[in-house]
Amino acid sequence: MTFFDVLVLAVVQGICEMLPVSSSAHVILAAKLMGFDPTTPEMTLLLVMLHTGTMLAVIIYFWNSWRDRYFSSASTFWPFARAVVVATVLTGIVGLGLMFFIEHAVLGGGHAEIEQLFGNVYIIAGGLAAAGIIIILSSRKAASVQAPVLSNAQSAWIGAVQGFCLPFRGFSRSGATISTGLLLGIDKVRSEEFSFALAVVLTPPVIAKEVYRFYKAYGSQALAGNMLHVAWPSVVGMLLSFVAALIALKWLSQWLEHGKWQLFGYYCLFASAMVLLTSHSLNWA
Repeated sequence: MTFFDVLVLAVVQGICEMLPVSSSAHVILAAKLMGFDPTTPEMTLLLVMLHTGTMLAVIIYFWNSWRDRYFSSASTFWPFARAVVVATVLTGIVGLGLMFFIEHAVLGGGHAEIEQLFGNVYIIAGGLAAAGIIIILSSRKAASVQAPVLSNAQSAWIGAVQGFCLPFRGFSRSGATISTGLLLGIDKVRSEEFSFALAVVLTPPVIAKEVYRFYKAYGSQALAGNMLHVAWPSVVGMLLSFVAALIALKWLSQWLEHGKWQLFGYYCLFASAMVLLTSHSLNWA
């Protein structure tokens, strides 16, 4: 893998991770165009390490807002922490349960892994279309009055939707969770902040899962040598995705706050159609 390959994947990841258009779908398609198999342990580890850069960008971008709104006192912190915990628990229940079902009932068990679906263009196209529809629907929701905290029910719904996104590349996590918040009557700013707070919590376990999958594929001795081989793409990719994510976050906030949220939905529908057209022309299906 060359520096240019890493640059392209990092920029695509950094921009698309922060926009509700499914970074995974765009990165997988970019990897396929460059001749890489996005389902291999090497690629899934590299791609998920790019999330570290975007996670750090999220923390830096939202830190002042989170500090003033949620970390200024115990009375503001604990309701926010409760909402994050409730949402994350539901994400684990729905996401892990769904992945277990797919691996054992759909893929046949044994050595089947959910990553086998990550290169399926029909799933990617379907996920993009579903994300586009929910974004468009949520954009028509009337403006809501800001509530001081999310209720347990609101947090649970957002967490459950996030869990449903985990196995399906193309079904944008940020697009689905922010849209769910809007449909539940949560104002735009809090929906956005809460969605990315959940991303910060979710990213470390996802990274750990891919490191373990890499370990299972190569064993302890081979792991050291292969880690050296992928170390430089990971470090460079993290830095590049970090910068791209900061730029994208600024763009997302402006579009979300100025009523252009629905345009992301139309783009997802367009991208879904393009994925299907591309899959046939390049024989990916």
